[in-house]
Amino acid sequence: MFYRQSIVLFGFVLPFVVCAAIVGGGIAFKAKAATSFQQKEALYKTSETNRIGALGIEAQVSKKRPHVERWISQIEKETANSITSHLKEIGDLLPAKEFQQTAFERPTGATGFASVSAQNSSQVKLAFRGTFRSMQKAFIELETRMPQLQLQDLKIDPSSSSTSTLNFQVTYTAWEK
Repeated sequence: MFYRQSIVLFGFVLPFVVCAAIVGGGIAFKAKAATSFQQKEALYKTSETNRIGALGIEAQVSKKRPHVERWISQIEKETANSITSHLKEIGDLLPAKEFQQTAFERPTGATGFASVSAQNSSQVKLAFRGTFRSMQKAFIELETRMPQLQLQDLKIDPSSSSTSTLNFQVTYTAWEK
């Protein structure tokens, strides 16, 4: 009878408290491990998505690698001379009555896109008289040959001299190196 309190304390209560502490610690460890696993799994899924996206971009870029040297050489050339020579070549491919260049101007100062960009650029204003279809072909050809050109402004007016032709005023921003 004298040892009943000691037996209850050390025989039942203390082992129960130790077991409860071990079980509680195990539950807390499992919850922490599960949370850590979920975070790492989400991070892994994100990195896999990014890796797959990077592979897709790399596939697109690798298709364009052969053109990079040509594009760099285009950017290094003086814009006005390049546009003039390309327009002459394009004009030789189209009927003279359907494609006529009427003006070429290089405005000074940066306006439009170029005014808010740190990238070197210049502007070119061109005017043409021609049919809609021929002008479409000419613009597509010019922009294909000179990918650094960005169309800034396009105005189309009916020609007063002919019903089949239109007057085009185009402003390009030419990005330079």
